[in-house]
Amino acid sequence: MSIDKTSAPAGPHTVENPEAAAGSDVAVDPRLLVREQGFAGYVGEFKRKIRAGDLGSIPVVVGLIVIWAIFASLNSNFLTAGNLSDISVAMVGTGMIAVGIVFVLLLGEIDLSVGSVSGVAGATFAVLNITHGMAEWLALILAILTGAVAGAIHGFFFARVGVPAFAVTLAGLLFWNGFMLQILGSNGTINLDDSGLVAKLSGYYFSDVAAAYGLAVVAVAVFFLTTFFDNRRREAAGVPSRPLSEIIVRTVLLAVVAFAAAAVFNQYKGLPLAVVLFLAVLVITDFVLRRTAYGRKIFALGGSIEASRRAGINVAAVRISVYAISGTFAAIGGLFIASKITSANQGAGGGDLLMNAIAAAVIGGTSLFGGRGRTWNALLGVLVIVSIQYGLALQGIASPVQYMITGGVLLATVVIDAVTRKTQKSAGRA
Repeated sequence: MSIDKTSAPAGPHTVENPEAAAGSDVAVDPRLLVREQGFAGYVGEFKRKIRAGDLGSIPVVVGLIVIWAIFASLNSNFLTAGNLSDISVAMVGTGMIAVGIVFVLLLGEIDLSVGSVSGVAGATFAVLNITHGMAEWLALILAILTGAVAGAIHGFFFARVGVPAFAVTLAGLLFWNGFMLQILGSNGTINLDDSGLVAKLSGYYFSDVAAAYGLAVVAVAVFFLTTFFDNRRREAAGVPSRPLSEIIVRTVLLAVVAFAAAAVFNQYKGLPLAVVLFLAVLVITDFVLRRTAYGRKIFALGGSIEASRRAGINVAAVRISVYAISGTFAAIGGLFIASKITSANQGAGGGDLLMNAIAAAVIGGTSLFGGRGRTWNALLGVLVIVSIQYGLALQGIASPVQYMITGGVLLATVVIDAVTRKTQKSAGRA
């Protein structure tokens, strides 16, 4: 018995126009077409992203280049090896705090307590180690755990009780600042051991030139190998992947930056331990956000809480954990700041620290509206802020002007972020 295929009813898997379907299969992903067109395709893709408001890190990189060019023209000492090395070490304390802020901003929330929590961590370490004679490594761990617990408490009231994050962390700012003053006592300042573990966080340098160049070689090699093998897996799975030529170009650009930085460090005291630890934190946290299920849950919550809840994500648990992470990095940053001045005092965690930490995350490219950002944004943002501070200090410009300029840069960044979101929505990409 023959079957008339033309009159057969269309089932759920029937393709009525095989030619059209085949044509649609060819254009599965526009990224494939872009890469097939070579250099011209990338130029066209870049123009399309600009029109759609998908700027990425371009504004902050261009801004950093402009800032360095301006200050270098005003003062020849700005781009010296010593000044650049000092900038790289000075940025680590605030940068560590900014890493935790990135996690919170990805949820579309805020944490105003990180400055006070960083001060508590430094004070806790000083009291335990100097006043009570506790071993440095144990006092260091307990100080970091103090920050984690403080963050988890904020997260509990926010996620379980339902108190707005702004109110909870504002209360935390006041409470932990008072707690720090209480444990420091009437003296108000506790000096740390100049040759101790915490002092070495920002004071130790790998003087051997092989250390800086060796780290540059490892970074470039690891980047190339991970990108190459990840590409092979994507090709095997039939999903869009980068051509080898693009991987090589990216690797060469990284190599130029890495070896230039190594050369600068070796012209001064050597490779700073603080920079090594900061880069290690950035690599690990970026892996967590980009390559783990937990990281995808954070991005999902930043995109839509209700959709995340319906997808089975434990919203409260993720929120609490994110604030615990923020508190942990605030404590780590506080220890680096205490290391820089080799003391814990009543002014720790105050001043412009909170503003700079939040500004670093936002200036670097993390969206205030949630769902977009990377921990590497903390590096770019804090580099901009500290560069401005050091450049203005070389010119002898007072702190009030520094505050105004940093505030202006932050405002410009937020405006760019808001305009970008509107442009992406109009282009159907948000």
